[in-house]
Amino acid sequence: MNVLLIGGNNKITNAIINKLNKSNHRIYWLTGERRKKVSAKHVFETYNFSYTDENVKDIIESVRPDVVLFMGAYDTGFDWKHDGQAEALRYTTAIVNILSAYSMFGSGRFIYLSSQEIFDGSYANDIPEDTAVAARGFKAPAISQGEGLCRNYREIQGVNAIVLRLDHIYAIPEKGQAEGDPCFEMCLEALKTGKIAANKKRKFSMLYLNDAVELIYKVMEAGETAQFCYHISSMEETNEMQLAEIVKEKMGSGVTVVDHSVGENQRLVLDGRRYQEEFGQKIFTNYERGVEQVAQYMKRHSDSFVKESDVGGGWSGRLWHNTKVIFRSLLPFIESIICFVPFFMLNNRAVGSQYFGKLDFYLLYVLLFAIIHGQHLAIFSALLAALGYSFRQSYGTSGYEVLLDYNTYVWMAQLFIVGMAVGYLRDRLRQLHEDKEEEIQYLHEKLEGIAEINNSNVRIKQNFEEQLVNQRDSLGKIYDITSKLEKYGPEEVLFYAAQMLAKLMDSRDVAVYTVANENYARLFSATSADARRLGHSIEYTAIEEMYNELKEGRVYINKTMTDNLPVFASAIYSEGEMQLILMVWGIPWRRMTLAEANRLTIIGTLIQSATVRASRYLDSLRNQRYVQGTNVLNEEAFSHLTSAFFEAREQGLTECALVEIMPGYQSQEQAAAMLHDSIRPTDYLGILENGQLYALLSNTDHEGALRVRERFQRLGYDSLIKEAVV
Repeated sequence: MNVLLIGGNNKITNAIINKLNKSNHRIYWLTGERRKKVSAKHVFETYNFSYTDENVKDIIESVRPDVVLFMGAYDTGFDWKHDGQAEALRYTTAIVNILSAYSMFGSGRFIYLSSQEIFDGSYANDIPEDTAVAARGFKAPAISQGEGLCRNYREIQGVNAIVLRLDHIYAIPEKGQAEGDPCFEMCLEALKTGKIAANKKRKFSMLYLNDAVELIYKVMEAGETAQFCYHISSMEETNEMQLAEIVKEKMGSGVTVVDHSVGENQRLVLDGRRYQEEFGQKIFTNYERGVEQVAQYMKRHSDSFVKESDVGGGWSGRLWHNTKVIFRSLLPFIESIICFVPFFMLNNRAVGSQYFGKLDFYLLYVLLFAIIHGQHLAIFSALLAALGYSFRQSYGTSGYEVLLDYNTYVWMAQLFIVGMAVGYLRDRLRQLHEDKEEEIQYLHEKLEGIAEINNSNVRIKQNFEEQLVNQRDSLGKIYDITSKLEKYGPEEVLFYAAQMLAKLMDSRDVAVYTVANENYARLFSATSADARRLGHSIEYTAIEEMYNELKEGRVYINKTMTDNLPVFASAIYSEGEMQLILMVWGIPWRRMTLAEANRLTIIGTLIQSATVRASRYLDSLRNQRYVQGTNVLNEEAFSHLTSAFFEAREQGLTECALVEIMPGYQSQEQAAAMLHDSIRPTDYLGILENGQLYALLSNTDHEGALRVRERFQRLGYDSLIKEAVV
């Protein structure tokens, strides 16, 4: 297989090169570096061209790759820290040129590496691939735009483009190379200060580089893929406090963890189930092992990561660091003393020489150190030169005469003046350079602050726009809800009300609970497995945080992002009694606004009107629906009810089971009276075409139905579970 790698020279690119080489693939590499020549072992051909170069098309035609892997979010050829705005433009131009050139090739696959950076904020659930992107700054929107370009070329040009989003990659860093993952930052903080500040409310998952490379390779090796986008994640949730404790353990003594848990919960974990189901996944490096490798490496090579101003971790580290600082401070003076010896010898040799007698080696010596090290070393070197000069003059005369000779003082004054003047100019130039760099850094930070404010304003503007849009089309949505719920029979209203709620709240995780009594509510329908996480039956009064809001008629908003609680919840009342509880999950934090809560209230009111209409309709037909004098539904009513439940089950809105009851020698009326107390208020007894008695068990799986059969058996009634409507 011919593989064309597109990306800068970094540890991720090198790891992929090593993996491809071990698997006997031919590797081509487009580095994006035109000025600097880059090469690597095991690469068949390296192309040092810019991504926007017109030769990219010729390179792709020449290589004819089976797979093109663009590093995307992990391409170190883009300097996002110093000039993010310019790099965003350069990045977009690069991906457009590469995709345009590749689309003309017409075969193979194009794989684009993205990351979790395109999601900003907190998410109560693992983030699936179809979640709307929330990017901030310059880098994240550029990466997201790259994904959009890949999608456009896939849909319009027919390019077989695939996006892989990787979740918090961490690895052993290169010496002196800064990384942005949480593991590196904590290890670096431990080396610098001996302390690790951690916030246990920040939750995430990480993926070790070697595991990430293996999972990327599976996609490269696969033929066709079922989806356009995949999340690659360990899905092993951790938080800063847990990670800090592991780093502390692996770094050894002298490191402490400081709890800085403030603010609201922040959770960001990619949902990798789509990838697991299609390709299979096994994580070889857990957090303990991966963090240990990073921590031990950084500890062994701390010199390349710790600066002079850093404290270092532990007393031994501080002692060694202080020793190095002192030695580095004295090193220029030691250099001056060592260099003084050859200049002293040269000056002695030049005395009386026909060619070098007029050359002042001491002056050259002082100028050398003034130019290199500045004014301080110029003074020190001048002192050494003055001592050497005085010592040489005392060869033929006494020291007293040397001190009385005014020529000695004139020469020394000349030496000090020249040395200090040159040293001052050198120090001044360096200071100007540092001031310029500091001002540039200040302006960059100011620009980032302005960009941050602008992003915040843009989000507020978009939020207001969404509210305006919702207000403009609210009448249309009201009509849509009303008309669609009117189409369904009385038995189907609550099933499809859940679907409507999911669509209008833009969430795939919605549940509808019916209140059984003053303390418990029973799950009636749900649109996903995540929406069922509270279980089939809940003691809603025990969830005080939510219940206190619902009993006051307000919408509950999970502002603290408490685990295992919905993002929104609203209660529907009828004649002063709580009848239904609507729960909405899977909404990002940026949409947890009053506008969304108001929307849920309006939708709940419409659902209430539909359910009240259905209840009144059923009450009006009660005598026609039940066998006279019993709680058993007649054949027509029960047939409609079971059909509605089984159709909803096929659509994943509920679980149910149909149990056929053998009354034996008793009549159906007698059996129904005996079984009435053995079923829940949300279950139904009825008769179908064969005239046999049945029990319809709502929100009950196969195991639950078996338990109900056991209760029937204890009462003396045999029963069978039916897999379909009779």
